Amino acid sequence: MRLFEVPRLRSASLALVALLPLAAAAQETAPPPDSGTPAPLPSALPATLPDTLAGAAGSWDLAIAGGQRRCVLTLSADSGPAGRIVRFPAGCRRALPVMAGIAGWLYAEDGIRLVDTNVRPILAFTREPDGRSLGATAGSGERYSLVPLQIAAMRPASETPASPVSPAAATEPAAAPAPPPEGPAPGLYALDRATQKDICRLELSPPDAAAKEMAPVRLLPGCRDSGITVFDPTGWRFAAGHLTLKARRGHAVNLVALPDGRWRRDPDVGVTLVLRKVEP
Repeated sequence: MRLFEVPRLRSASLALVALLPLAAAAQETAPPPDSGTPAPLPSALPATLPDTLAGAAGSWDLAIAGGQRRCVLTLSADSGPAGRIVRFPAGCRRALPVMAGIAGWLYAEDGIRLVDTNVRPILAFTREPDGRSLGATAGSGERYSLVPLQIAAMRPASETPASPVSPAAATEPAAAPAPPPEGPAPGLYALDRATQKDICRLELSPPDAAAKEMAPVRLLPGCRDSGITVFDPTGWRFAAGHLTLKARRGHAVNLVALPDGRWRRDPDVGVTLVLRKVEP
């Protein structure tokens, strides 16, 4: 029995010696132990300034440098009496008096120009070194910045001060982000004019996502305003923050959302016109 056992032991020893280099190589190439620090995630690409006329059309944040006064402008691609059409709430003229002379806008390779009724630039915006905003100096010497709304809404985490987190809060799920602003829900709406309430009622039909045309609007019987009856809205759509009501004859009225959920005509000229959701 011993004569057979010796070769077997010798073979096992040789096999063990042959495996030692492989084990050493495995130890050399093994990954280091986890330090507990997660690998950094690739950051999302930052939004950039538009470089075409089509890209420039949309909502922008206009602000005076070093102050809190600001205004949201909507630059339309449609042509108007002074360049292209620009829309903004009436309150912008109070917050930023320079807006009182703005009648349109122009797109140029070096930036955007807000012009007066004679198409003369009041604010000629050019790219700032940060590549994410435009800057212009008014005739009064005030400096203004113009930023696309999607960039203005972004706030880097480094700009947000860190706050201590309690152990209980650390185990709570994070709150869901606020949904983006949406258009009006289909249904029944009342039109108010100045101090007169519920003078007319409209029914907004649901829009068809596959259709390019406006969704239908129906003016209900019993409207007590002859101007709205003559206007006779037949279609509606929501785009670039504006609710547009289209008349049977083709002209349109634009409305912007108010904090309380109502919609006000924009620009707010003449008698105030407000659209609000009501129950049937």
